[in-house]
Amino acid sequence: MSKLWGGRFAKNTDVMVEEFTSSISFDSRMYRQDIAGSIAHAKMLASCGIISQEDATLIIDGLQGILADIEAGNFSFEVSLEDIHMNIEKRLTERIGAAGGRLHTARSRNDQVALDTHMYVREQVGEVAKLLFDLEQAVLDTASKYPDVIMPGYTHLQRAQPILFSHHMLAYFFMFERDFRRLGGVWESADIMPLGAGALAGTTFPIDREQVARELNFGRIYENSLDAVSDRDYILEFLAFASILMMHLSRLSEEIILWSSTEFSFIELDDAHCTGSSIMPQKKNPDVAELVRGKTGRVFGHLMAMLTVAKGLPLAYNKDLQEDKEGLFDTIDTVKFSLTVYAAMLRGTKVNAGAMRQALKTDFSNATDMADYLVKKGLPFRQAHEVVGKCVAYCLNEHKTLTDLTLTEFKEFSPLFAADILEAISVETCVAARNSLGGTSPTQVGQTIDIAKSVMEKQQKRLDMYTKIKL
Repeated sequence: MSKLWGGRFAKNTDVMVEEFTSSISFDSRMYRQDIAGSIAHAKMLASCGIISQEDATLIIDGLQGILADIEAGNFSFEVSLEDIHMNIEKRLTERIGAAGGRLHTARSRNDQVALDTHMYVREQVGEVAKLLFDLEQAVLDTASKYPDVIMPGYTHLQRAQPILFSHHMLAYFFMFERDFRRLGGVWESADIMPLGAGALAGTTFPIDREQVARELNFGRIYENSLDAVSDRDYILEFLAFASILMMHLSRLSEEIILWSSTEFSFIELDDAHCTGSSIMPQKKNPDVAELVRGKTGRVFGHLMAMLTVAKGLPLAYNKDLQEDKEGLFDTIDTVKFSLTVYAAMLRGTKVNAGAMRQALKTDFSNATDMADYLVKKGLPFRQAHEVVGKCVAYCLNEHKTLTDLTLTEFKEFSPLFAADILEAISVETCVAARNSLGGTSPTQVGQTIDIAKSVMEKQQKRLDMYTKIKL
C-alpha cells in the first residue's frame, strides 16, 4: 500500500518495520478525539479561506460518517497505515476524493497527535475524577458509619495509642483529597491546545488557532511551536498523580489485608469482594486489596518508563514519543478499575468493634496517658516516662496490663498516683483527651467530618468543570 508520506521513497517499507513502528493497535482508542480535532481544523481552514467551504463540508460529513462506522464496528484499522490519523485520513480520501487530501493542510501528525492526546487525557481526567470522588465519599461514609468505635493506633506496626476508627479512615480521606487536587493540575496542563504548531515551526498558512481552541473548548494555546509538539509534561503529571494515588490505595490495601486476617479480625470483607482457595475450603482471600497493592508497581513502572523516554530527547518531535501512550493508557485503565472496585469493597466492609476493643484490653497503648497523668501532677515528662516504663516492665513480668494494677501497686512506682488513675487511663478517656486540633477525640473527629463534607462540596464544583466538556 502506498504511504501518505511515500513520495520521497523508492522502496516499500519492510513489513517488519511497519509492524514495529505502527501504533494503531493502541492509539485507535483516540478515534473520537482525532475526528473532533480534524472537524475543528477543517472548519478553521474554511473560515480562513485556506480551503473552500464546499471541501470543508465534504470533509466534515465524511469524518462524521467514519465516526459512525467506527462506533458501529464497521471500520477495519490497518497496520500498514501506522496510526489512527492516517487510517482515518486514508478512509476519508477514499470516500470523498481529492477534498480529503486537503484536510492535512497547515498541520502535521506531530501537532495532530499532540492534540489527540491532550484531548484524551483531559477527558480521562474527568472520568478518573468521578471515580476518585466516589471513593472519597465511600471513605467518608465508612468513617461516619462507625463514629464511636475505638481501635489500636499503630507505629512501626506496634500498638501505640488508642484512636477512633473513624479518625484512621479520615487520614485516607485527606490523602485522596490531595490526589484530587493533584488531578486538577493534570487538567490544567492537558487543557492547552497544540494544533497549529505544525511539525515544529508553525505554518505558512494564515490559520486561526484561537478558533480551533474555542471549537474544542481549550482554555489556553501553546505559545511556542517547539514546546507544543514535544511537551509530554501533562502525561508525566498524570502518571505521577496515578503513582501517588496507587501508593495511597496500596497502603490502605495493606491495612485491609491485615485487618481482615484471623490474627486481627478487625474487619470482615463482603463475600462479593473476596475469593476462595482451590484446595483449602475455609479460605476467604482479600484479592481486591492484594491486586491493587500489586498493580501499584505496574503504575510506578509506567511513570519511570516515561521519564526515561523523555530525559534525553532533543527538540522537537522524536519517534521515541510514540512510547508515551501504551503506559498512559494502561495506567488510566488500571486506575479506573482500581477505584471502581475499591469503593464497592469499602461499602461492603463490616467493622468488628468487639475485636478492636479486645485488642486494647491486652496492650499498653494507654501508657502515654499514664505519663501525661503524672506530668499534670507536677512530674517532669522525662521522669514520668521512666516511671511508666518501669510499670510496663512490671506488668509484663506479672502478666498484667496497666489497668489490672491496684492503687497500692501504682504507688510503689510513684506517690503521685491517686484513685483517679484508672479513669485517667481508660480507653475512652485516652481518646477523648486528645482534643487538640486534628486529634482523635470525638469532638475533633466530628469537626473533621464536617470539614470533609465541605471539601466534597467544593470538589463537586471542580468535578462539574472536568466533565462538562463533551466531544
